[in-house]
Amino acid sequence: MARPSSEALPSRSTCSRNKVTYLRDALTDRVGEFIALRRDIHRHPELAFEEHRTAALVAAKLQSWGYTVHQGLGGTGVVGTLKAGQGLRTLGIRADMDALPIVEASGAEWTSTRPGVMHACGHDGHTAMLLAAAKAIAEEASFDGTLNLIFQPAEEGGGGAVRMIDEGLFEQHPCDAVFAMHNMPGVPAGHFVFRDGAAMASSDYVSIRIHGTGGHGAMPHRAADPLVAAASIVMALQTIVSRNVDPLHTAVVTVGALHAGQANNVIPALATLELSVRALDAQVRQLLEQRIKALVTAQAESFGVVAEIDWKKGYCVLVNSVRETDFARRVALQLVGPERVNLNGPPVTGSEDFAFMLEKIPGSYLLIGNGDGDSAGACMVHNPGYDFNDDNIATGAAYWKALVHEFFAP
Repeated sequence: MARPSSEALPSRSTCSRNKVTYLRDALTDRVGEFIALRRDIHRHPELAFEEHRTAALVAAKLQSWGYTVHQGLGGTGVVGTLKAGQGLRTLGIRADMDALPIVEASGAEWTSTRPGVMHACGHDGHTAMLLAAAKAIAEEASFDGTLNLIFQPAEEGGGGAVRMIDEGLFEQHPCDAVFAMHNMPGVPAGHFVFRDGAAMASSDYVSIRIHGTGGHGAMPHRAADPLVAAASIVMALQTIVSRNVDPLHTAVVTVGALHAGQANNVIPALATLELSVRALDAQVRQLLEQRIKALVTAQAESFGVVAEIDWKKGYCVLVNSVRETDFARRVALQLVGPERVNLNGPPVTGSEDFAFMLEKIPGSYLLIGNGDGDSAGACMVHNPGYDFNDDNIATGAAYWKALVHEFFAP
């Protein structure tokens, strides 16, 4: 699919209302409605492609505010469309909805009611921010064009973005540009971080099965030990990043699991390894795959065992387009001032399936600080103690409202 032209994007800030006005709009009593909504979603988390309750809630809210709602795209995805005026510009803003299979330990009053499932990445907050913005935007509808609000399922490894795209997201809801926001612990609450170019890493997952010949621990010469081969492979893998990848490029090869044997006097017949492989460049990603496969195969052969490699392609490198990222920066500068904006933050080796949307449509993925230092918001995502910072709902909603206003400005 060809990337739509972004010529409609404003080339400079045309904001006629200052940042104080935007924040005042967001910091009214109605923000409490969306804090309550976020906590309700947090109490009722749903895993990838199971977001039925959340999707129904989102759809009902959007419909009540006058959006045309498309439900069931990508399984449980929701798109709310609002058209105002006769303008031809089209804009997409995406929020994710799914939770993680983690036992919550945040201690919050609104803790998960589902054992073993929690919103440990803040998708409940992302949804609440975009809904708060959706209501405020619909009340004014002072833009000229078409706004598509995309509530995506299954970001946490499920590839919900790919499924929505495959089912016709951008054919049915064209977008000249698309944006998304994620909270970031360790960054002061309400601060924004931007980066153009490669901003988040690709992620591939590798399962390696080392087949040997089991035997008695007292007679290793009559066996082919897959555990020893696996141990050697773990160590050899450490050389790929240090000796095969350009030192100026980023790559990660992590062996997260090694399983073999059950008794101290038995040589097992099988050893398994699980790897996470990440890169910030497509060519480096290819190099990692080539070197890992070659090294594992050669190492196994040298020990007289056989390696079976199952390579699972994950998310691609997330690349923010320069023009759209510069536009997104200007919106933040207008909204909160330069002291709260990191114009070009470091890349993140985590992965995000919004990358697939950015392969189709120019746009930008930005971060909003969840809290730093000793604050509760500093707890890292995917941690049992994590919780979204509700103070960000007003700021995030104000940002989306400002971005819509700027995008459609004459």
